[in-house]
Amino acid sequence: MAIPTPTRKPLPIEVRGTSTHPLGMTPAHFLRDYWQKRPLLIRNAFENFDPPIEPNDLAGLACEEGVLARLIVHDEKRDRWTVKTGPFEEAEFSKTPKRDWTLLVQDVDKWDADVAALLDHFAFLPSWRVDDVMVSYAEDGGGVGAHVDQYDVFLIQGIGQRHWAISDDPDAPLDFRTDVELKQLKDFLPTHEWLLEPGDMLYLPPGVPHDGVALGDCMTLSVGMRAPSQAELTGDLADFLAERMPDELRYTDADLAPVKRIGEIDTAALNRLRQALPFAGALDRDLLADWFGRFITRYRNAQSPAAPPKATTAAALDKALAAGAGLVRHPYARLAWVGGKKAATLFVSGNAYACPAELAERLAAERDVRLDRAPSPAERELLLALVNEGALAVRKGRRR
Repeated sequence: MAIPTPTRKPLPIEVRGTSTHPLGMTPAHFLRDYWQKRPLLIRNAFENFDPPIEPNDLAGLACEEGVLARLIVHDEKRDRWTVKTGPFEEAEFSKTPKRDWTLLVQDVDKWDADVAALLDHFAFLPSWRVDDVMVSYAEDGGGVGAHVDQYDVFLIQGIGQRHWAISDDPDAPLDFRTDVELKQLKDFLPTHEWLLEPGDMLYLPPGVPHDGVALGDCMTLSVGMRAPSQAELTGDLADFLAERMPDELRYTDADLAPVKRIGEIDTAALNRLRQALPFAGALDRDLLADWFGRFITRYRNAQSPAAPPKATTAAALDKALAAGAGLVRHPYARLAWVGGKKAATLFVSGNAYACPAELAERLAAERDVRLDRAPSPAERELLLALVNEGALAVRKGRRR
């Protein structure tokens, strides 16, 4: 007889706060089961919550120089969103509509000691992970639309009520609308909806689609975590290392053999790069070659070819090439290329283009290229782009 496997009760998505901690559980329990894993609504996290800042004081702060503030108005009938950035004049708030608007003020904890005191409740997290306390005040219907944050956030209801809808569907669509200034989701299908009262707190890990809408006058305090992107980390680390490296440490090629194909960044060159760069070993061949090709073809003095005043058409280029015109490289255009499985990648002044290896080598080797056949559609598209970017110029007449 098979022994049934015990089933673990599903984790609740809604709990109540306790007198010992606003999370409604121990910090260790929260970090183990919810932190960066799943949303959690904590009812009455802050019992008899008294907001640390009044709406008028928030509006006054938004008028101060150096304060990051935005005023967002939604025209519901036309579904149009207007975003204004501070600092604002006091008269601006007398012009707001009766509903469907929101004032967002970031870094309020840096300006108000009472707001900063809220962070004491989050001392179980590394202090360097905390970014700021953003405070939003909204009239009825106000919000910023359905969106996704790439950081953890604790949303504390301060005044009034806010309707929150979230989606914990791992396959929820994350495409953005292209017709609004805000990064709003094109499609949003909620899986959970709540009405938050003062003192309630909603925790959302990164990547959870959500939408909050005010019911009447409403204030929400958002404790956001700092989560630098890998791009930020990599860029800052590269700058940090570069400042500490002596200028004498350079790319070297004492083992250099005569080139077989002009302009090619070959495997031997990429291997030397791995030896020269402290963290290049983490990059695969294609990514390393893509970066180096762009880097090495940007001119050291930041000079680059200028686009011609009038763009050339495909028909005009075909006609010129058929008449024997050549393509002359601009003096500041630097070219290199990397071979691939199907086609090469041609690098020109920091840009990358798919290109047949034969043409890539010719363009890199010859300053005045004369084609002995009509270019293919893909080749013509590439040549036309290089002409219209100024890297190549059409020289009429046959070369003697």
